[in-house]
Amino acid sequence: MIYANFHSQNDYKKLSLQCKDFVVGLLDLCRNTEEVEAILNGDTETGHFDKSGRPNLVRLKLAIKYELKKFVAHPNCQQQLLSIWYENLSGLRQQTTAVKLLVVLGVVVGLPILALLYWIAPSSKLGKIIRGPFLKFVAHAASFTIFLGLLIMNAADRFEGTTLLPNMTIHDHPSQLFRMKITPFTWMEMLIISWVVGMIWAECKEIWYQGPREYLLEPWNLLDFGMLAIFVTSFIARFMAFWHANVAQSYVDKRYTDLSNITLPLEIEYYRLARVHWVPSDPQLISEGLYAIAVVLSFSRIAYILPANESFGPLQISLGRTVKDIFKFMVIFIMVFVAFMIGMFNLYSYYRGAKQNGAFTTVEESFKTLFWAIFGLSEVKSVVINNGHKFIENIGYVLYGVYNVTMVIVLLNMLIAMINNSFQEIEDDADVEWKFARAKLWFSYFEEGGTLPVPFNLIPSPKSVISLAMKLKQLLLIPLHRHKEDLKEDTELNERIMKRLIKRYVIKAQTDKEGDEVNEGELKEIKQDISSLRYELLEEKSRQTEELADLVRRLGDRLASHQNL
Repeated sequence: MIYANFHSQNDYKKLSLQCKDFVVGLLDLCRNTEEVEAILNGDTETGHFDKSGRPNLVRLKLAIKYELKKFVAHPNCQQQLLSIWYENLSGLRQQTTAVKLLVVLGVVVGLPILALLYWIAPSSKLGKIIRGPFLKFVAHAASFTIFLGLLIMNAADRFEGTTLLPNMTIHDHPSQLFRMKITPFTWMEMLIISWVVGMIWAECKEIWYQGPREYLLEPWNLLDFGMLAIFVTSFIARFMAFWHANVAQSYVDKRYTDLSNITLPLEIEYYRLARVHWVPSDPQLISEGLYAIAVVLSFSRIAYILPANESFGPLQISLGRTVKDIFKFMVIFIMVFVAFMIGMFNLYSYYRGAKQNGAFTTVEESFKTLFWAIFGLSEVKSVVINNGHKFIENIGYVLYGVYNVTMVIVLLNMLIAMINNSFQEIEDDADVEWKFARAKLWFSYFEEGGTLPVPFNLIPSPKSVISLAMKLKQLLLIPLHRHKEDLKEDTELNERIMKRLIKRYVIKAQTDKEGDEVNEGELKEIKQDISSLRYELLEEKSRQTEELADLVRRLGDRLASHQNL
């Protein structure tokens, strides 16, 4: 029974590979853009084009979802994606890298002006150019770069503030508390908050359009969600610290005009203390810790746009695969680490004060000692006992030695081997992996909407108001079945093209099979010529038959119209 299950699984894998080879083979046989679009678009109730007038690429979306990398990286598919990516900017596609960099720099410098022009006239010629995927990507990347610049400038501003002594008593007026000088938000922090609010609004719109399930399946969305949640929590904690300090300041302002030589209640005096005397759970400290984590996650978000570049794309893909390997490795690592941590704690927990240092005397010290031992930063004297209990000390030496051999020599080298293997897999097929990752990035900018970057998206545009009104109208009224005939004709044309491509694929498969059975080169060449001629005749016959049927249909329509007259 177990063998049958494994056999069935292998059969399914073979069928999956055959399907992947089939769709790639169909793309190989495409001769024009019409046939490529027929494969990529698919049959939908809304036709072959979305609201923006671009091909809907339904089948290509499914290929990306199920990771058909060779299909997505096929030259015909990439050519179609490139034509959409440089929409309304076809001349830029053939330009050099220097010209493209100048265009990017111009968009970065003129981003507020371009956003204002698009807000005023989104349907103008310039608005259509800004709405194109390439400029939309550049605008969003520029907005995020400005956000990172604000984080750096805010850090520099804080660095200048640290030159003040922690216990300074310089106030704007004699009754001002020390916490009121450092707690309020600065203008730069207000700009950062506006960017964070804009990103939250963009993520909410993405959840609305994609749905919660599809949103959570994308790792980058999880990173965005975590980063923004930490930012929001940090700002809330900072606001709480400011609110408590403001309440204390109000208490002082009502009763005193000068705080010199005055003893305040303990809960008010706390807000005059220097940082070194704050309690660990102070909202200001919590806010600063969370803010530091959010800044690190913000800079790691740069990796999202790296697949757009041919040089950095494969490196980013290798890094992502490495992170997956590390998560797999962490299962074994945590199991071994916890086992030795608890064992060493049980061994040395009774010897607190009888050791040369506090290693292994508490769970926290055990964790710190074993963790830093991985990097060679823990000393051997951590297992030495001063009262002469050699048996316990020798057990500690053995366990500590076995831990170092297991973690440093075995597990870390196994992790390095896993990373090297993943990197080699990416390197062997770097072009396919990079083109697939790039197509996945491009698709996020093909969708209609989300043109204005953060924080300009916070201002409701006339286009968004009109779009909302139209959606409400559609909900209230019965939708009209317009363009029904056009959709029918598009579907029939798509079916004819797909039948033609499948016929070519079958003929090519038969030709390849016949060619494999014959070794004589001359005979093989003759057979290929005959098959090619037969294929051309069949295609010509099919085309003439379609034209004749169409002509007969039109003639019948005209005769019927004359009879009615």
